[in-house]
Amino acid sequence: MSRIKVIMTSDVHAVIYPESYATGKQADQGLAKAAALIDTLKDENTILIDNGDVLEGSPLAYFHFEKRRDKENPFTKAMNMVGYDFYNLGNHDFNHGVEVLSRHMNELQMPSISANISYQGKPLSKPYHIVEKAGKKIAIFGVVTQYIPFWEKPQNIEGFAFEDAFECAKRIVKDIKTNEKADYIIGVYHGGFEKDPKTGLESESQTGENEAYRMCSEIEGIDILLTGHQHREMQGKLNDTFYIQSAHDGKQLALAYIDTETSETGGALLNVNTAPKKEFLDTFQEEEEACQKWLDMPLGTSKVDLTIPDEFDARLHKSQVITFLNNACLDASGAQLSANALFLRAKGFESQITMRDLVSTYVFPNTLVVKKVSGKILKEYLERCARFWDIDNGKIIIEKSCDFPTPQYHNYDMIDGVEYEIKVSNAPGQRITSLTRNGVPVKDDDEFTLCINNYRAAGGSGFEMLAKAETIKEIQVNVVELIADYIKKVKVIDFEPVNNIRVVI
Repeated sequence: MSRIKVIMTSDVHAVIYPESYATGKQADQGLAKAAALIDTLKDENTILIDNGDVLEGSPLAYFHFEKRRDKENPFTKAMNMVGYDFYNLGNHDFNHGVEVLSRHMNELQMPSISANISYQGKPLSKPYHIVEKAGKKIAIFGVVTQYIPFWEKPQNIEGFAFEDAFECAKRIVKDIKTNEKADYIIGVYHGGFEKDPKTGLESESQTGENEAYRMCSEIEGIDILLTGHQHREMQGKLNDTFYIQSAHDGKQLALAYIDTETSETGGALLNVNTAPKKEFLDTFQEEEEACQKWLDMPLGTSKVDLTIPDEFDARLHKSQVITFLNNACLDASGAQLSANALFLRAKGFESQITMRDLVSTYVFPNTLVVKKVSGKILKEYLERCARFWDIDNGKIIIEKSCDFPTPQYHNYDMIDGVEYEIKVSNAPGQRITSLTRNGVPVKDDDEFTLCINNYRAAGGSGFEMLAKAETIKEIQVNVVELIADYIKKVKVIDFEPVNNIRVVI
């Protein structure tokens, strides 16, 4: 029996070393471990693919692109050391701008398969690639979620165009069937499932961000569909397509196979619980040590409790971490109101605040935008945030779709500068039962300046009301840098706790 093996990493998010930057403890993750496991699995009939989101997501990435941008990109080098056959771009690979991405792509030693992206009118990739393994002809194509313009700063995608991923995939499969005598077709999609592949029930809003269910259901002829973006651990068959998606941060490999005798497809998710590849640890040691030294740099101290012992409670009762983040953003922007979310697994701050605390709490490379909003828009915004909550057996819980299959905690913003109440038992859209500023009820025609991050300002995930609001100014400095500067300026964080949000049944 001969097997064609397809090994995929996806959503590695700039994690090379097998350790947690938040705790400093060893962890089964990162390209150093993934590469070691890949070496034990590869043979002459293996196709090795990365499915995007390599350039952003770890403190090492923040350190490199903020402090060493002109030096060799460690993540490009790491991908070349792994020895991928193909790569597909992810949405976060655009976060550092056109120059960084172009250099990354030019220096990669394997071709792109991102067929639905063009730059300055020219496609980034051939529509598909043909390889031969185990005496069989295999067609491989890749597509990326076309939702990128809804999130990304315009200057970071200047010159890029994104075709609908489903329509592109459908056209490519048809072309392969017409023009090639391929034995098998493999699709690689930096996107995930908009419906539960087991039940067909909607698992998120049908925005077009994720279309893997539709691809498996409506495009005949895809033998294997490698997916990503959602950070889910999943595999199975939908119609005649075997699909698989691995965990993020290099914690898993997705292994798919084709039995060349029976054409049966299958696969497995493999945890990277092997020893790391020493070559990787040695190659990036200098930059990693410099990053670790930078992470332990003290910024200031806090007299306020800014720890997060319980994430759920920190959202339900508004942790003072949010007050602190909003204060820093208000200071940087001069706005009247500021909003921030508590990101997943946010570390919070010890009494002595370090860069490690900061980058483990504010984990995205955002910038700030100041919007002019009316009282009416402000309430619409808060109503959208209030959808985060639900009630089960008389208790407030996180609304199911905000927790699974992809956590949406970043879509629950908490605003400082106003006082408000969320009554969760009310119907969505009618949950903001009180909204005041300094105790005075907010009227629909009142106007405020509101500081939010660029992701939220773009209006994705149902925040279109903010995208339509007038932009007053943009602050093109990384939020982490702004917060660090604020801490160094005030030296000691000390304020009266602000409990301006009530979430009630």
